Amino acid sequence: MSFFTYILRCADGSYYTGHTDDLDTRVAQHQSGEIGGYTSDKRPVELMWSESLATRAEALACELQIKGWSRKKKEALIAGDWDGLKRASVSSSAPASPPLGSALRLRSGRTEGEEGAQNAITLNTAPPVIVLVRPQLGENIGKAARAMLNFGLTEMRLVTPRDGWPNPDAGPAAAGADEVLANAQVYETLAEAVADCAHVYATTVRKRGVTKPVVTPEEAAREIRDAVGRSAFVFGPERSGLETDDVALARAILTVPVNPEFGSLNLAQAVILCAYEWSKHAPLAQPTLTNILPPAPQDELEGMIGQFEAMLDEAGYFFPPSRAAATRRTLRNLLTKPGWNHLEVRTLRGVLSALAHPRPR
Repeated sequence: MSFFTYILRCADGSYYTGHTDDLDTRVAQHQSGEIGGYTSDKRPVELMWSESLATRAEALACELQIKGWSRKKKEALIAGDWDGLKRASVSSSAPASPPLGSALRLRSGRTEGEEGAQNAITLNTAPPVIVLVRPQLGENIGKAARAMLNFGLTEMRLVTPRDGWPNPDAGPAAAGADEVLANAQVYETLAEAVADCAHVYATTVRKRGVTKPVVTPEEAAREIRDAVGRSAFVFGPERSGLETDDVALARAILTVPVNPEFGSLNLAQAVILCAYEWSKHAPLAQPTLTNILPPAPQDELEGMIGQFEAMLDEAGYFFPPSRAAATRRTLRNLLTKPGWNHLEVRTLRGVLSALAHPRPR
């Protein structure tokens, strides 16, 4: 069985990247609007590029890699312009390391001196799968999808959701994580849902009579980073959690250290804890930092200190005279600690001037 990563061009000129095990059917679903989410209001769509891969894990990892690319890089891939893709990678402001640990590489023609090698994609372990077993509310599925996408996880698998699938309540609760819901796969049993996973973690607050290794989300994330093969975090129904038979399928039990007097986590909270721990070692984009101004030059700082001292002198603050020198040193230490920038110095001096010469009312 083959799996595919694909790129669609939407009617507004934007690109959508996804993965599937049936390319023709999936493209037709996008075209008809059967799949909600990003492409539903951007039709018609056109298949621009696809790649056949051996496993779903590889297809997902490829999708995640390409999603993080700039438009220029995607268009170079679509055109088969490997030199252009390499140039776009060099000029990109994105981190040089592959996103989400997928280690996707595009090679053009020559590898370590060998001529004529084919262009290829090489991948390693994909991110963990989130498996929701018998989830009860569509709203909670949507919130779990939102939690996943916040930390770079996109593959959700559902085991016999109570109200069927798709569920109209999931979309609004996902708050924009439509791609996770659109690609969610439904299975009849947990065994089928994790059949391709070598490392399965059952999330539960109790061992339920099953003797297995018990790890925290942090420990599980560390194991996943070092493991070969797919990994899955398995979550039970909102009301009762995983059954004993569900836990028995796992390799390990994952338990979150919580307040023993109140150990109640909702589904989305449990998902986000696991996703966050995994994401700590994934090169996800960080919020843009506001430029921090450098500290003001010493002469500006001296002017501010002098203004302080002059006002305090006039107010008789430096008393008794025998303590004046020590008090001035303390004041200087106080005013030099924050590392004021020039705008802050000017603002503070403006405040002092206003206090010294208040405007008449």
